[in-house]
Amino acid sequence: MRIDIWSDYICPFCTVGERHLNLALEDFPGKDDVEVVWRSFQLDPDAPKESAGNALEYLVRVKGMGEEQVVAMNDGLAARAAEVGLEFNWRESHMVNTMDAHRLGQLAREDGKGVEWDELVKRGYFTEGRNIADHDQLRAFAAEVGLRPGDVDSALADESAYSREVMEDIALARQIGVQGVPFFVFDGKLAVSGAQPVEVFAQALEQAAAEG
Repeated sequence: MRIDIWSDYICPFCTVGERHLNLALEDFPGKDDVEVVWRSFQLDPDAPKESAGNALEYLVRVKGMGEEQVVAMNDGLAARAAEVGLEFNWRESHMVNTMDAHRLGQLAREDGKGVEWDELVKRGYFTEGRNIADHDQLRAFAAEVGLRPGDVDSALADESAYSREVMEDIALARQIGVQGVPFFVFDGKLAVSGAQPVEVFAQALEQAAAEG
């Protein structure tokens, strides 16, 4: 079975939804035959490459949201993440453009390390307060997952490198009607949208396996 997942590194719902999928996979008999393919998606393509502050500062100053609303929303997300063993330190986050992280994610996928890259970058963003647009930080992530330094440096030096692949993922998402992320497609036939409960993903796995 193949599961295509569209997500963005700064999307808390993506991290929670992916955790729910992983929990469902733990009890799925065919888990060893499941291939996960990460697809790029950008929630805010116009976000700056330099840190625009944490989620509170960015959403209040740039998006015009109320401070109380932002705090309540993010505290709720942090509590939801904690329920499934995830730590969301949103006050330490850096709201930045994710294009370069996605470009290196494409390189990682090409090198068979897409899953490791996605997990590391999301943990860096949500838990460790890393600036995932900073090239030195991206190099550190790349070294940890085992990408070749020369390939990483070449990709970071050329903004067109892997940009086409990122945009193709986004175009495909629009083509199949993706309105938001996370978005999961099981064997190209069955779709699940959003951070659904573990039970929904378990049912999707069973249904996809039965139809396969």
